[in-house]
Amino acid sequence: MKMITIKRLFIMLFVLLFIVGCSSPTASKDTQGKTNHSEQNQEKSSNEGGVVRIAMSTEIDNLDPYLSAATDTGSMMDNVFDGLLDTDENGKLVPAIAEKYAISDDGRTYTFYLKEGVMFHDGSELTADDVVYSYAKLGGLNGGEPLSSRFEIVEKVEAKSPLEVVVTLKEVDSAFLARNIVAIVPKDYEEQSSKPIGAGPFKFEEYKVGQELRLSKNENYYDKENTPKIDEVQFEIMPDPESSILAMQAGEIDILPGISKQGLDQLGDTVHSISGPQNMVQLMAMNNSVKPFDDVRVRQAINLAINKDVIIDTVADGMGTKLGTNMSPAMQFYYEPGLEDRYEQNIEKAKELLDEAGLASGFTMELTVPSDYQFHVDTAQVIADQLSQINIQTEIKQIEFSSWLENVYNNAQYETTIIGFTGKLDPYEVLVRYVSDYGKNFMKFQDERYDELIKEAVRETDETKKAALYKKAQTILTDEAAALFIMDPDRTTAMRNGVNGLKLFPIQKFNLEDVTVTK
Repeated sequence: MKMITIKRLFIMLFVLLFIVGCSSPTASKDTQGKTNHSEQNQEKSSNEGGVVRIAMSTEIDNLDPYLSAATDTGSMMDNVFDGLLDTDENGKLVPAIAEKYAISDDGRTYTFYLKEGVMFHDGSELTADDVVYSYAKLGGLNGGEPLSSRFEIVEKVEAKSPLEVVVTLKEVDSAFLARNIVAIVPKDYEEQSSKPIGAGPFKFEEYKVGQELRLSKNENYYDKENTPKIDEVQFEIMPDPESSILAMQAGEIDILPGISKQGLDQLGDTVHSISGPQNMVQLMAMNNSVKPFDDVRVRQAINLAINKDVIIDTVADGMGTKLGTNMSPAMQFYYEPGLEDRYEQNIEKAKELLDEAGLASGFTMELTVPSDYQFHVDTAQVIADQLSQINIQTEIKQIEFSSWLENVYNNAQYETTIIGFTGKLDPYEVLVRYVSDYGKNFMKFQDERYDELIKEAVRETDETKKAALYKKAQTILTDEAAALFIMDPDRTTAMRNGVNGLKLFPIQKFNLEDVTVTK
């Protein structure tokens, strides 16, 4: 008994010294300002090492970054590959493999200066030749088919020296800069689909189809300040949300992305979380080329009839950010605030607008929804109920997503639909969807002022001036009620107590090099 007591006193003394030596943790907030669930109970730790297990709901479509199209796959393999540039939490481009860059006065030539000592995982040095090979492959400059339509704008790419690359565009396109986060791969290496090799903070170890992707720490990572703290990451493929929650309860999972509020409540104080806008725009698109949606008064009346706060509370459990245009506040630098309040619910005003449009007795509309997305189906049902207040009867038509792509996205054969537009790092790729002659403008929105603003923004290389142009374009979308812009649903990630360091980004991304595990 005496020996046990002495041992306990020793442990208590050690704990007391540890507490005195560390600052007291306070409630932290994520990048969107929302307090993390139970974060105030977490111990801060700089301990290195350990394994982190992450539940992923979808299967990997291809390990090759140039052949993969799935967002989840990209967020996993982003840890294996680095690009010339990267993004921070606010969507600002920051140096990665390239330490700096310069853009010519005419906006067509981009010169990238690479960092010295960047090594691929196979031990070979990354040089300008690898960048030339990567971009030529993406843009089809090597005689093959372009692997990315976004790089078809590239006219030529040249290695001026081992650490200097010059990319020349066919025409001015300010959106090109953000595309340089794309992976750089080793020259002439053709086994990326089976054994991927990049220059990122983690190395590929093993992939078991339908089960697990395993990555290990890159000890020779060129960015020494951001060398991973943990030794290994295991992405566990778990399509069933309830199974992943039970696995986390059992201590088999450390990080669970995309968790629901109910799931978070189920896990209770065993986890903490980060949550905020995911840079996605959920909207009810209206086909502006068919009656009565070709009348701006009808589109405005629909906007005035909808209470978006009710939709957010009902469908998203309150975890969403109200929108008024096709831009999320996750893109803080380009976002025009205040537009979300332009159409506060006003039933009488909505009825007046319908009366002016000759539709005082209302009408019946068809609302096409991809049945694969329950979130959109639930949203459709709330909208149908609210529109009935202004005598618009809604017939909800559920179809499979493959049919939605063919009928709605490709051929614009619809009246109204609900969908989510994923955000991009450059606002052009978000807002080009509404340009009159854009091939995938299935909303059929047309406005000469809007078209000119987008064209001017693409030619503008000054970031501040470019942002101002895109903000004006957003205002036009709101004024003309191009669609019913609803919300950016929050993306919430749960972490077991003791796992810290994840951040939110305007694209789906894991900054696993910052993650720590308390031992």
